[in-house]
Amino acid sequence: MIHQVVCFGEMLWDIMPDKELPGGAVMNVAYNLQKLGDAVSLVSRVGKDDRGKALLDMLAGYGLNTSLIQVDNMHETGKVYADMTNPHDVHYDIVYPVAWDFISWEPALANLLQQTSSGYLVFGSLCSRHDISRKTLEHALATDVIKVLDINLRAPHYSQPHIEWLLQHAHILKLNITELELISGWYGLFNDKESAVRGLSARFNIPAIVVTMGGDGAMLFMDDTCHYQPGIAVTVADTIGSGDAFLAGLLHSLLHQRPTKECLAFANALGALVASYPGGCPDYQVKEIGEMMKIV
Repeated sequence: MIHQVVCFGEMLWDIMPDKELPGGAVMNVAYNLQKLGDAVSLVSRVGKDDRGKALLDMLAGYGLNTSLIQVDNMHETGKVYADMTNPHDVHYDIVYPVAWDFISWEPALANLLQQTSSGYLVFGSLCSRHDISRKTLEHALATDVIKVLDINLRAPHYSQPHIEWLLQHAHILKLNITELELISGWYGLFNDKESAVRGLSARFNIPAIVVTMGGDGAMLFMDDTCHYQPGIAVTVADTIGSGDAFLAGLLHSLLHQRPTKECLAFANALGALVASYPGGCPDYQVKEIGEMMKIV
């Protein structure tokens, strides 16, 4: 099978006071794309431990291709301790180092990316915090694919030079409003949302930028035009993975060449739907997305 999307980066467990749930930004994106019926492959690394086995079993159960997920004999499967004091603004303590910091370059990954030349490579800002995964990502970014950067600014796991290196490779950039303010502020670009995205687009030659704004919806800058989508009022279980679901919904719609406004509406609905469930990989029904779109 020729994969339309390759997701590169972290897979882990979100550890909460009362439970553990599977997560990790790029794994969440891959999970949602798989549910939507797209051909997706996840490139990551887990430890040779019970948590790693559980993640592999879960993804295989959903039919997601796990052949590019490496198993590490030395480092444990990724863990994040989630502070759920405010479910609308979850804070994270991301354990370092863990298995996904050591993703190695393999011939199978090169072959996969060559087969995905007309598709997307999704990567985040966390997955290159360690030199080994960063060097593997460098190899991947040298291939001829559409590169999708999902910014996740989690202190202390980023720096301005690191983010700038990633921005230089992006064809599509996804970030939230807080991240837009911070990054555009480095260059004195933030007077308002539109001037910020136009400034970043021009500075780093990024054709498309999407900004998620929580309950206020989302904005997509594409073809020199800013498109807006209002928020959807839902009862929030937590915000874990909602932005990742949004990105999956957007890529799914772009793959199917839907009109820009429809792409944004679908992505917004999927993000809101996942926010109404606990965790980043909830077992929703795809038909619920359409029902959510009717609420606007």
